[in-house]
Amino acid sequence: MSEPEDNYVYYNGRKLRKGYTTGTTATAASVAAAKAILDQKAPAVVKVNAANGTPVQFDVQDCTFDRNHASVAIKKDGGDDQDATDGMLIYSTVTLRSDHTITLDGGEGIGRVTQDGLANKPGMPAINPTPYKLIQEGVRDVLGPDRGADIIISAPEGERVAKLTYNPKLGIVGGISILGTSGIVTPMSEESWKHSISIEMNIHRKRGDTEIILTPGNYGEDFLKDDMHIPVTKQVQMSNFVGYVLKEVQRLGFTKVLMVGDLGKMIKVAGGIFSTHSKDADARAEIMVANLALMGAPLDLMKNVYGCLTTISMIKLINEAGYQDVYQTIVDKIKGRAEKLLAHKKPQVEIDAVIFSRDTGFLAATKPLKEIEADWQ
Repeated sequence: MSEPEDNYVYYNGRKLRKGYTTGTTATAASVAAAKAILDQKAPAVVKVNAANGTPVQFDVQDCTFDRNHASVAIKKDGGDDQDATDGMLIYSTVTLRSDHTITLDGGEGIGRVTQDGLANKPGMPAINPTPYKLIQEGVRDVLGPDRGADIIISAPEGERVAKLTYNPKLGIVGGISILGTSGIVTPMSEESWKHSISIEMNIHRKRGDTEIILTPGNYGEDFLKDDMHIPVTKQVQMSNFVGYVLKEVQRLGFTKVLMVGDLGKMIKVAGGIFSTHSKDADARAEIMVANLALMGAPLDLMKNVYGCLTTISMIKLINEAGYQDVYQTIVDKIKGRAEKLLAHKKPQVEIDAVIFSRDTGFLAATKPLKEIEADWQ
């Protein structure tokens, strides 16, 4: 029998299967463990509701039990999403108590919070509020009102897998997080990625930072460290979500921003494009040619630049023709577009920008590079 159509999502013409969060997986493991104690047999499958109410069924991968204790593993199923936790085993160990209290903690491979700014306080396990509540409620429903239990969630591969996630940047150490506000993983969803960036920025604000450095990715971060010799202690990777992150900057109360990025990404911002993924927009050649035209560049140069597939090849032609001043025009427009985006709300945000090329290095900045380096060092 085929799966229901609402188990799928369409993205760029592809049909992708939805999956389940670590929170839903941990809830299923906990419910199955509680059932194993009461029934004194290992369940083959377990049914739970995801946080959004969707009924979900999982196969039980591993189960051991006695009269007062059970441990169950459920395999995390991320669907067709590119998720580091997909396929790993999430365990729940449930031990009956002598009273009716239900406690929940993280064990091996579950991260611990070390910084303010997250949903949980420092010292708590990285089990977010929604799954925290659902796990306890699921076990309570099985045990009834008169029994209690200690629940420990663990993930043997968690410490290794966590290095592939945002957790190290969020100050979560020792393992993965148990997450999920809906309980369902939507493939290619950008919302969780944006949420992680917001959390990271909030951590900076909680520790008192009012200034922040934004880079599209690793290239910008490396240029910041290796070429500008600026520490990355105030740096956050904004990925392609330039407009979203700039608005978060303002919402969170930052007053000063430095944007450092490769021309290939940042030139789009000069044209007012604030989602820089190629699936959303690619006007690199058009923006470059328009600015060259305003400088009076010859038609042949503009035609050749327009025919380039990469900004690296554009730069080679522009430099050979002696029109390097176009980079200053572009970086100033990046600053202008970004400030205009935030102009209608408070607080006012002072923005500077630096652009470079991976091939040729520094190209331009909105004020002398030495001044920027001094400001941020």
